[in-house]
Amino acid sequence: MPFAQLVLGSPGAGKSTYCDGMHQFMSAIGRECSVVNLDPANDKTNYPCALDIRNFITLEEIMKDDQLGPNGGVLYAFEELEHNFEWLENGLKELEESYVLFDCPGQVELYTHHNSLRNIFFKLQKMGYRLVVVHLSDSFCLTQPSLYISNLILTLRAMLQMDLPHINVLTKIDKVSSYDDLPFNLDYYTEVQDLSYLISYMEEESPMMNEKFGKLNEAVANLVENFGLVRFEILAVENKKSMMQLLRVIDRAGGYVFGSAEGANDTVWQVAMRNETSMMEVQDIQERWVDAKEAYDAAEEKEWEVQQRLREGGTGATTPDLIPDDDDDEFDGMPPPTGDSGVKIIRRKQ
Repeated sequence: MPFAQLVLGSPGAGKSTYCDGMHQFMSAIGRECSVVNLDPANDKTNYPCALDIRNFITLEEIMKDDQLGPNGGVLYAFEELEHNFEWLENGLKELEESYVLFDCPGQVELYTHHNSLRNIFFKLQKMGYRLVVVHLSDSFCLTQPSLYISNLILTLRAMLQMDLPHINVLTKIDKVSSYDDLPFNLDYYTEVQDLSYLISYMEEESPMMNEKFGKLNEAVANLVENFGLVRFEILAVENKKSMMQLLRVIDRAGGYVFGSAEGANDTVWQVAMRNETSMMEVQDIQERWVDAKEAYDAAEEKEWEVQQRLREGGTGATTPDLIPDDDDDEFDGMPPPTGDSGVKIIRRKQ
């Protein structure tokens, strides 16, 4: 059963960058991964395209032949893809069981009220794909309460429209420390806590608008809270620990179980993917990405250099040998226990 991520998000949220980074990270942990470009306007990709919609239809052709603008052209392209789904189906069959990343366009109409993209995803499910929507939002939206509330509405609408396992992600989180100070810690924004606290800040942001739309702002905030669906993960795509944390969340949402290839040549990141203690707690993100970002960056850089030296020296790059296969299947293929377990064994004298 193949697994896939459907990467959505507004223009500039970092979808293609995410696909490139996730493709590299999966390759590093031994997970076979392929990237499918579903953006008919994206003619330059940093990642290797296993399948490209531009080989089927391009935005330039649509705009020229049908006299449509960019947004209308993208919608038309997906209507064509929906009606000619066998092109995508045949291309995906060649990828076999490879984990697939679908790099989708940034037109929000596709995942808020237009049905073609959703119908394509449902057809992918019928092919046997286990899908997880990864919805990216630029963390710059945290800098203004109105932007944040607007992003919440967009995110909620996408969740209701797609009707699939959904992971919302605040990208470029490493840039937050360079913005003006936020009125609340990051966990307030990631957990989407009591939005009534933001109302006063929205009044300061635009006093003239608040006189007219104050009650509307409160109604919108209550709407998001009443659904209780939206929360965010965070991501700095160049930070390996951040990528590891997000991939584990996605794996849980999609029901992914580590494949046989993962474990054949374990690196430190493969070991960490299996280690529950490596998960970053919610209360850590403010300290990690705002309060003490430079100190954490320096510590992780030093740790990475040490790992590189160990790998070049031929030590410490792999995990201990896995438990060999035998008649007891329960522990076959698992790494043996290491270190002191804290349990003392006292042997009686015979």
